[in-house]
Amino acid sequence: MSRHDRTPRAGANRANLYDEITAKVIAELEAGRFPWVQPWGSSTAKAPLGFPKNAGTCRTYSGINILILWGAVIEHGFPGQGWLTFRQALSLGGNVRKGERGTTVVYADRFVPEGEKQRARETGEEAQSIPFLKRFTVFNAAQCEGLPDEIAVAAPPTPQGLIEPKVEALIKATGIDFRIGGNRAFYIPAHDYVQVPPPQAYFEPINWHRTALHEIGHASGHHSRLNRDLSGSFGTRKYAFEELVAEMSSAFACASLGTVPTVRHADYIGSWLETLREDSRAVVRAASQASKAADWILSFLPEDNSVAVAAESSMDRNAA
Repeated sequence: MSRHDRTPRAGANRANLYDEITAKVIAELEAGRFPWVQPWGSSTAKAPLGFPKNAGTCRTYSGINILILWGAVIEHGFPGQGWLTFRQALSLGGNVRKGERGTTVVYADRFVPEGEKQRARETGEEAQSIPFLKRFTVFNAAQCEGLPDEIAVAAPPTPQGLIEPKVEALIKATGIDFRIGGNRAFYIPAHDYVQVPPPQAYFEPINWHRTALHEIGHASGHHSRLNRDLSGSFGTRKYAFEELVAEMSSAFACASLGTVPTVRHADYIGSWLETLREDSRAVVRAASQASKAADWILSFLPEDNSVAVAAESSMDRNAA
């Protein structure tokens, strides 16, 4: 089979993977569930709140893989957030139990085809890279046996008493112009400031922190920070996409800080569904941007309290 014969099939496989992921997210949204807000602390969730991580290397997953693995933890009732490949389980002296089914996660990156390199050499122009997704299978530590005790045992839940002061200190550390007052929460890109009503305006005070992190998530996209496109006006696809990024970044930051995330903008579900149906890559891009936003926000935690949301290698950093 020639290289020309293989290329369309590879492209089709990439498209199918985007389609598979998007279809799962759409199905969740249509059912009224939000993949980035799982029912932690309920009878359906046995694992402690936190990020999914590689149980062997302790590196946390990012982007769309957070949503995929959180969903698997809830669906199967796994007691922990640790994951391993089949070979990693063997290298640690254990093994995946017979009959266990793994969970598909993805690796996102970019590459430059040989033909594009040749074109760039001939024209003197810059070679254009192509995004790709590659799938691989991981197993929850609970699906394995014979693993070392420190990997097989789930970590205890994060103490709840320290959450609110940590969030408030984190917001101050970002240096963002953060104002408390009024009766609604918003971020104004043109003037680069966030405004959130006072905590007593919320039925549950913890929701003040979730809302604040949502708006800080928007502010992370300012051109002086992560430089996202914040030009979308209300009702547009750009606006819906940015709200999706802020929702996920808030959920990611909340999970890292031990605050149970909630949905702040359920009324956007219609526009999110339209965006995902129109562009099968949108949710992967949004999750990748949300991870970067959460990384940026959490980078301001004091070193002794820092919680990384680093990618598994370069996973999701260059998601298309």
